[in-house]
Amino acid sequence: MSVKQSNPRTSAAKILQSVIYKGESLSPALQDVDDPLVRDLCYGSLRWHEPLSALLNELLTKPLKKKDKDVECLIRVGLYQIIYQKTPDHAAVGETVSALKGLKKPWAKKLVNAVLRNYLRGQEKLQKIIQSQYPAKFAFPQWLLDEIKQAWPENWQAILNASNQRAPMTLRVNLAQQSRDEYLKKLQALDIEASKLEGVDTAICLAKPCNVFDLPDFEQGAVSVQDGAAQLASILLDCKDGMCVLDACAAPGGKTGHILESAKNLDVIAVDNSETRLMRVTQNLQRLKLEAKVVVSDVLETENYAKDKLFDRILLDAPCSATGVIRRHPDIKVLRRQSDIAELQQLQSKMLDVLWEKLEPEGILLYATCSILPQENEQQIRDFVKRHDDDVEVLPIDDTQDLGRQVFPGEKCMDGFYFSKLKKQA
Repeated sequence: MSVKQSNPRTSAAKILQSVIYKGESLSPALQDVDDPLVRDLCYGSLRWHEPLSALLNELLTKPLKKKDKDVECLIRVGLYQIIYQKTPDHAAVGETVSALKGLKKPWAKKLVNAVLRNYLRGQEKLQKIIQSQYPAKFAFPQWLLDEIKQAWPENWQAILNASNQRAPMTLRVNLAQQSRDEYLKKLQALDIEASKLEGVDTAICLAKPCNVFDLPDFEQGAVSVQDGAAQLASILLDCKDGMCVLDACAAPGGKTGHILESAKNLDVIAVDNSETRLMRVTQNLQRLKLEAKVVVSDVLETENYAKDKLFDRILLDAPCSATGVIRRHPDIKVLRRQSDIAELQQLQSKMLDVLWEKLEPEGILLYATCSILPQENEQQIRDFVKRHDDDVEVLPIDDTQDLGRQVFPGEKCMDGFYFSKLKKQA
């Protein structure tokens, strides 16, 4: 969705309407948007969707009609500026009201002005009211809050708090070109503050985000932007020179690139069912000057990409609830439904069984999700092991869990991820 409005608040309101009321994902909606203010208004309004929705319930005497949800989204933008951006009150109100021009709804001026001023007059009382409601207090939908609380009774609040923070910008150093220490020196020379990410040998965490083209040798493939936990996938896959590797559900290609950087002469097939997203894989590989066979296919249709072929290594980065990456994709809180989880579980289970058939004896399949829900992670692997107990060995990843490793959002700078390393018995 290309948005070319003069007022960033108008643009943000239209994008929010498409996400909240039309079910579109935020990333594609922002694809052609360069204005950092528009992006911040969208990300922020979705990050704090629950408290903003609770305030609207208090401030609007009746919900706005379906055709006027763009006005409601503009009010969300105004409230976000006042509460979270700390924009001066008069500026936030004035700019939000004037943004109605772009929505071609001058009739709403009185309404928007009144709602925002009523908030300013009664903010202490209003905040007290909404803070008594769990979804508004923790900025999470009730169903997901309940799921996380049940799964992780000891640290659920820390998980929610970390998920509401802005994610750091993390880099993956291409160790085929230089060491991590050498790249850190290049950053230092440009006054870009950064540090090593403990436990991930390829990862560097930036003190603050920057434009990728300001990074030394970015266009020469020296470095890529990739979360630290996502980098663990290739490290745990442990490819050796000359191996045949399948990267299932490969788009947008960060892990594909990392796999190819990790060993020489790999025969890599990268599969995804989205042609549009696979174009990103190709672009990433071109920048890194690496090659893989990129195939548009349903991963379950192995005849399309791996007829008569077995793999030494398979990375299944399975479709999942993405509950571990909410800090990067706050629209997940709005778009995900509780009913999605059971459907995703079934798909993950099918993919595991189908891909297991394509693994060489003594080969390794790494199951990965960016979820923090046990149904998609530990429980999924427990069920898989029961089905294949005659030919599967679960390889240890760390000492804390016997079936895999759960990384929580914010842990050592990382996103929430789960990994299980499965070896096929000869």
